[in-house]
Amino acid sequence: MSSLIDEINRLARLSRERSLTIQEKKRQAELRQKYLKNFRSRFKKQLAQITVVDPTGKDITPKKVKRLRKSSNQE
Repeated sequence: MSSLIDEINRLARLSRERSLTIQEKKRQAELRQKYLKNFRSRFKKQLAQITVVDPTGKDITPKKVKRLRKSSNQE
């Protein structure tokens, strides 16, 4: 993941110095999409681990989160 971010940052610095070539722009877009896909996946896994409890101690975790938890446990 670190090398992915390093490459994205390298292309961003390069774009401030000069115009990127078509291949560089394509590569930058691919890397950004890959980064976002990874980020969303990790975020959903974190979200699935959250339990919401009201002040009385009752589990009020939204159904959508519970479904997400079940689907991530099946994988």
